[in-house]
Amino acid sequence: MHAYAVQADDPTIHDLELPTPVPTGREVLLRVERAGVCHTDTHLRAGGYDLGSGGLMSLKDRGIEYPMVMGHEVVGVVEGVGEGVKGVRPGDRRLVYPWIGCRECRECRAGRDNRCAAGCNLGVARHGGYAEYILVPDEKYLADIKGLDPSWAATLACSGLTAYSAVDRVLPLDPDEPVVIIGAGGLGLTAIAVLRYRGHENVCAVDVSESNLDLARELGATHTVVSGEKAASGIREAIGGPASAVIDFVNNGTTATLGFEILIKAGIMVQVGLFGGEVTLPTAPLALRMIRIEGSFVGTMGQMQDLVKIAQRGDLPSIPVVERPLSAESVATALDELTAGGVRGRIVLTA
Repeated sequence: MHAYAVQADDPTIHDLELPTPVPTGREVLLRVERAGVCHTDTHLRAGGYDLGSGGLMSLKDRGIEYPMVMGHEVVGVVEGVGEGVKGVRPGDRRLVYPWIGCRECRECRAGRDNRCAAGCNLGVARHGGYAEYILVPDEKYLADIKGLDPSWAATLACSGLTAYSAVDRVLPLDPDEPVVIIGAGGLGLTAIAVLRYRGHENVCAVDVSESNLDLARELGATHTVVSGEKAASGIREAIGGPASAVIDFVNNGTTATLGFEILIKAGIMVQVGLFGGEVTLPTAPLALRMIRIEGSFVGTMGQMQDLVKIAQRGDLPSIPVVERPLSAESVATALDELTAGGVRGRIVLTA
């Protein structure tokens, strides 16, 4: 099969010929129809994550094997199944849950694979969706998306799920309590849509791009603020005081500092983005103001299934999706555009 992969210490996207997997047991082989392009893939392509003064967290040093076939927002058609598969058959279209755990630890047994310390995520530790085929280790990681546009549905596996899970961490709140969303890209826009679906009435979007803020307003943001040196005062003025919750889909030193600065006493700051860097916070106010800081990484299979059902009912507005053909050139171009910034919504590659 054709696969579009990166090699260690080489950002070039290579068109490789790899053996087509043969499913056994509960494995399912899908022919890839859609593969969303996520900002996480820009870090995988670069070889790691920025730790600020701690340097680079190298994926190669952490045991990630190359060539790496990225792509974790995948919709495909079942091509073949192992002998233990009962719930799907060839021809079925499914959304893939890519955040695979060891399937043995306490977190995995509870259905929280995304918390597994020995994760085997598709598109990172296992070959992902920038390829003709993808092998899913168990049919339980597949969701029926009947009635949904497959390109939008693909984004629900990461962009949608990550936003949905982050919103779960800050709710319930009173509907008029201000929630600030930092970063109005694909994830931030979905978070705004989810908050509005769940009845929240006070949502402030913060972004460097006026274009993204226009989209945020279309999806239900009640306030928007252009990020910059005076962002903190601008946010307080817009929402009428401090924020009850901040969800940071950028999560670099500047945005994390901003989030901490605008929180109310006993407020919560959820750090989602992987832009990297570091932040120095005064310790006394953490205790005096009872601030909670949580990290959030994607979500569970159950949350993804809930999100798909909400979308199927028509209760979740779609974010903008730009379709491109699935090829090595398209993967490289999309990642370059994400790195440069300014992408409206989500890029999805189609086969």
